Amino acid sequence: MDDFDFLHGSWDVASRRLTTPLGSGPGTRGEFPGHAMVRPLFGGAGNIDEITFPTLGRQGVTLRLFDRETERWPLHRSDSRTGRLDPPVVGGFTGGRGDFHGEDTCHGRPIRVHFAWYRLGPATARREQGFSADDGRSWELNWIMGLTRTGRVGG
Repeated sequence: MDDFDFLHGSWDVASRRLTTPLGSGPGTRGEFPGHAMVRPLFGGAGNIDEITFPTLGRQGVTLRLFDRETERWPLHRSDSRTGRLDPPVVGGFTGGRGDFHGEDTCHGRPIRVHFAWYRLGPATARREQGFSADDGRSWELNWIMGLTRTGRVGG
């Protein structure tokens, strides 16, 4: 239930994302900075983060709540461009790695989504997002976020 406790606090975020995912153009990556603040909820059984991407002029939010019945984490995301909750990805941690899977759409096509979280130490973490348009037979690494701690919540 405390899987995401490492994430509580303030982070600088270095992002690299495909400009045209899933073969819809050249495989170039755009790079942009961000800043995230993650706050705990329910004594560690949840958290909420808000991330700002100043060069993109947008923000995002993720709500993570531990489902006590399934013992899994549904992750619910939204972006300031749409104001809608994206379909959740669901999963959990084994050791320092968390794997989360879900379904969504990209360019009107149904896709599978995979988030991988890596706890790399007290001051660094990494999140990767992959897309699959062929029902999980192959994956394209879409978005890589490197996080560097700038402060802890309450500290």
